Amino acid sequence: MKQITVIGVGYVGLVTAACFSDLGNEVVALDINKERIAGLKRGEMPIYEPGLEELVQRNIKAGRISFTTSYKDALKSAEFVFICVATPSGVDGEADLKHVAAASRDIAKNMSAPLIVINKSTVPVGTGDWVADIIKQHQPKPIDFSVVSCPEFLREGSAIADFMNPYRTVLGSLDEEAADMVAQLHLPLRAPIVITDLRTAEMIKYASNAFLSTKISFINEIANICESLGADVKEVAAGMGFDERIGPDMLNAGIGYGGSCFPKDIKALAFMAEEMSIEPRILKAVMETNAERRERIINRLIEVIGDLKGLNIGLLGLAFKPNTDDMREAPSIEIAQKLIAQGARVKAYDPVALEVARPLLPKVEMVDNAYKLAEGCDAIVINTEWNEFIQLDLEEIKSKMKQPVIIDGRNIYDPEKMKALGFIYRGVGRGYNNDRDLIKKEIIQDHVS
Repeated sequence: MKQITVIGVGYVGLVTAACFSDLGNEVVALDINKERIAGLKRGEMPIYEPGLEELVQRNIKAGRISFTTSYKDALKSAEFVFICVATPSGVDGEADLKHVAAASRDIAKNMSAPLIVINKSTVPVGTGDWVADIIKQHQPKPIDFSVVSCPEFLREGSAIADFMNPYRTVLGSLDEEAADMVAQLHLPLRAPIVITDLRTAEMIKYASNAFLSTKISFINEIANICESLGADVKEVAAGMGFDERIGPDMLNAGIGYGGSCFPKDIKALAFMAEEMSIEPRILKAVMETNAERRERIINRLIEVIGDLKGLNIGLLGLAFKPNTDDMREAPSIEIAQKLIAQGARVKAYDPVALEVARPLLPKVEMVDNAYKLAEGCDAIVINTEWNEFIQLDLEEIKSKMKQPVIIDGRNIYDPEKMKALGFIYRGVGRGYNNDRDLIKKEIIQDHVS
């Protein structure tokens, strides 16, 4: 059993703490937010993540996890300290490292024995060296420590499964012995372990997220072409995905990526490139393509029903993805704001994100189920692909709507079935509502002329 301290009880920190405790370690989770820690001591979760509440409560009962706001208490027996604090985007897209700096200073001031400090937050290349300098500068007396980079690759909504069954564990350090000790900590996960230097490990995280963001923007650009030519992007993606060099993951066309990772990480990587006088052309194109997705949904809605002023528009889903209540960079926020700017009255439903969304969207009426959302709607826009939405009684939804218009930003429904039910349905990259005879004629005429 190892003594582990985790700093930060957000999406990454709390999952990290809970999972390491479930592996049999003694874990202290620390956060300077007193309300969060008080709630956790009562068994209340500050975030929604499937299975997390049960995992935390089980390990509280077993005495393997505890919570504190005191660095002194958290570090007194620690062998490993994970920094899992937020690194939001700064004014120019750079990563804001104020929380990392604060954690590093407090570690330095309160450590009483040798430590291995592990950066799990997503941080710019070179941060590991910077953290080491901060700790050295703020130690009251010299105590040995090492810094290891161990970037997280957790997906919200499946974070526990991702932690327990990772594709790989990436470790970077200038201290081979420290890297080996952190590797031993991860051995129970039975995943490949990549050991490299600090800066390379930090870059692996940014490069991974940038590549996944690129796949999303690429398939969205293909979707635009499919819409014009009458092809179905879902079938195109499926056909592409069978090629092992491409793979099926991250090829779901829609309204673009959001959340706490992809938007800020690709901005930060582009910022780092420009700081080194390198033009990040692909990264900029990825961001531009993603930003365009929200406007495209509004334009599609206007194409179908015209002027939006005074119309009732329902938003089905608010969180940036299913199985989370995270509203950070959620496409629904911009879509709602654009609809309100067009004069529409907007209401919304999400299975878990309503309370988080309320202060972010004060002009949006929040309702507690999808059928109430449908009442009197001139159109519904689907923002999040919750399983609950796939199972809706669509005939009942249609009966409650003023106009049976659905703009499906996540392609959760089949266009032919929706047409048969009497909906005016528009997906993403699904041709002209599957009117392929019209498309064929246009294409043939273009080539003949």
